[in-house]
Amino acid sequence: MNIGFEKAYLLQTPLNQTSSEIIPTYVYKVGLQQAQYSFAAAIGLFNAVINLFLLWYVNRVAKRLSGNGLW
Repeated sequence: MNIGFEKAYLLQTPLNQTSSEIIPTYVYKVGLQQAQYSFAAAIGLFNAVINLFLLWYVNRVAKRLSGNGLW
């Protein structure tokens, strides 16, 4: 879920901004441009928790499919 922030931000134009918005660019716009630091921090924390859960889940599934671990 981590795409290069700089690439996505620099490729955005007013025509494609609604469809090319990703979490890091949204956090940048809300947190730094609109000065809503606590809201941006909450979004970043939520993103980190979701990433951690997905990593844990995929690791469990991979262990189960390969037979290297107890479920």
